Amino acid sequence: MITHPDKVLFPDEGITKGELASYYERIAPAMLPHIRGRPVTMERFHRGIGERGFFQKDVSKGFPEWLERVEVPKKGGTVHHPLVTDTRSLLWLVNQNTITPHVWTSRTPNLYQPDLCVFDLDPAEDQPEILRAAALALRDLLGELNLASWVKTSGSRGFHIVVPLDGKAGFGGVSRFAHSVGATLVSRDPEHLTQEFSKADRGGRILVDTGRNAYSATFAAAYAVRAKPGAPVSAPCTWDEIERGEVAPRTFTLRTMAGRIADVGDLWSDLPGCAQSLRGPTEQLRK
Repeated sequence: MITHPDKVLFPDEGITKGELASYYERIAPAMLPHIRGRPVTMERFHRGIGERGFFQKDVSKGFPEWLERVEVPKKGGTVHHPLVTDTRSLLWLVNQNTITPHVWTSRTPNLYQPDLCVFDLDPAEDQPEILRAAALALRDLLGELNLASWVKTSGSRGFHIVVPLDGKAGFGGVSRFAHSVGATLVSRDPEHLTQEFSKADRGGRILVDTGRNAYSATFAAAYAVRAKPGAPVSAPCTWDEIERGEVAPRTFTLRTMAGRIADVGDLWSDLPGCAQSLRGPTEQLRK
């Protein structure tokens, strides 16, 4: 049961907590395979996006007995992350005024072996053509390493490019690989790309962010609504759509995703079964 369903979370659009819950309930069949078993960090907005929200990792009290959690170590203690296993647990997150669930790149029970490698292309300003070229260049570089990649809108400023893995490498190995790929990509277009995290040092260039691959780091889950005006969704798309310039980072929204799914289904449906090894690609990068 969703409490206070009339609470307005997106004031400009009049989107309520009840409408957000309805979205996640409808999208659950497509979303659950990508989020199930991953520790979740909740991005919560008790008063809607017009006021500052907060991130919550630990769920140590005030949760139902049926909600599955996973205990993970942190410096000086442990954290009990909630797990999404079904529609009921997804809606429990929403009932906590969670707009965006952020997830790990690994799943239980293999928390220390990521099954995803994530690249976040983050432009400092609106640069649609340069952003599109950067995404395609990253796809091609990964292709040179014999790695298939999938893409989704971030629902914010850029794109997330994801490489499914076989879970044989640890966080350290995946992080080093991602950083090396990012460095190679930047070396091919230093005018437009950078790995400088500080905005002051980017010089207007697009950040090739590989920090999502560290232990306990997260990224916005596929099909997650973002806490931005218009309620944009971090939605899977195709490389053909990127090539044709048909998709931008905020193209899809909470109110348009039902039609999107009806037209194309889950474009990432084959991603979970594509387990790829980093052994060969890592050796190629060292040459």
